[in-house]
Amino acid sequence: MTRRSGTADLPLHGGRVPAWLGQRMTRLGRVIVEAIAHEYGRDEVLRRLSHPFWFQSFGAVMGMDWHSSGITTSVLGALKRGLAPLEDELGLYVCGGRGRHSRQTPSELLRVGDVTGLDGARLASTSRLVAKVDSAAVQDGFELYLHGFVVSRSGAWTVIQQGMDTTRREARRYHWLSEQVRNFVDEPHAAIEGKPGVAPIVNLTDRRAEASRRSQLELLAGGPDRVVGSLAKLRAPAALPAQQVLPHLSLPAHHDVRGSDIVLRRLHASLAAAAERGPRDFEELLAVPGVGARTVEALALVAEVIHGAPFRFSDPARFSLAHGGKDGHPFPVPLKVYDQTLRTLRSAVECAKLGNDDKLAAFARLDAQARSLERAANGPDFETYVARERDRSGELGGRSVFDRT
Repeated sequence: MTRRSGTADLPLHGGRVPAWLGQRMTRLGRVIVEAIAHEYGRDEVLRRLSHPFWFQSFGAVMGMDWHSSGITTSVLGALKRGLAPLEDELGLYVCGGRGRHSRQTPSELLRVGDVTGLDGARLASTSRLVAKVDSAAVQDGFELYLHGFVVSRSGAWTVIQQGMDTTRREARRYHWLSEQVRNFVDEPHAAIEGKPGVAPIVNLTDRRAEASRRSQLELLAGGPDRVVGSLAKLRAPAALPAQQVLPHLSLPAHHDVRGSDIVLRRLHASLAAAAERGPRDFEELLAVPGVGARTVEALALVAEVIHGAPFRFSDPARFSLAHGGKDGHPFPVPLKVYDQTLRTLRSAVECAKLGNDDKLAAFARLDAQARSLERAANGPDFETYVARERDRSGELGGRSVFDRT
């Protein structure tokens, strides 16, 4: 994972997450984190959260609007609620949030210090400094309104912050990861997400801005006369150095999911893997009423969120095909499938906690099979697949925010 893993467009979306989805997001987010922590360790959870592409895919597989800024708030909220009862068991603590909750982060970190023995005051100071860097040292036109700080018992941490530009109705998300931070004012970000090229970003944390930071300190040390004299010499604004070119995930303004938003061969591979591995690895579960081929298709995408490599999350819209979206895109949330996904993954994690990894290992095999089939698998085109899901929405318990009940 690189220090900066990319950029993305995040359209601002209003609205609230309905209770019927929010409760399920809390449960699914919790059990996915448990699975990752069991397989790869708690600090790997922090690495995943610091990757902007994975973060967006994580929110999409949970049934949120696949491209909107609302994923940030809803995912962090779901994790804060879901992991709270398990924080001592997992050794993961989610602090902060949106608005007034963000201002409570320092006091929450002090509490974490009390229960873990970590230096809570230092964590609180880090939280304030991270917020200050992204609000003052990175001047990109976005006003911070969300600050999430996730820390592990080992002292490792990740920060997810988000700012908004109401004029352009866009958001920018900032990711930090402690294991990569050596200097808070010299390229500390794991990633900066947002729309590049719209307005220049004055990023004083860029390594190429070291001379600028030094000159500012020297200028201030010279007193007001030196500042005024320097301003008088300016004839035109100096050209900003070109920003480093980073991988860019473009999250468009259109709300519907289109074929161009996904990598179709990956979808075909997931469907093929579900058909091939499902009857073998999920034989006992498939005998339970309600667990069938459609649930295994959703499990294949969940398995990828648990086990997939970072490059596989370049098309987060694909993960909305597991459980749909709350606004009905690409189709209403199939609650029967969602609930069976929850029961299946919960059963696998509980067995793993007792020393029986067989069920959880089935998810790893499902993901490995999808990757092995990616080059050769065939399947329906995107429009056909979505039409099928919409036709079956009633029998699968499809629901959206537009339903009256």
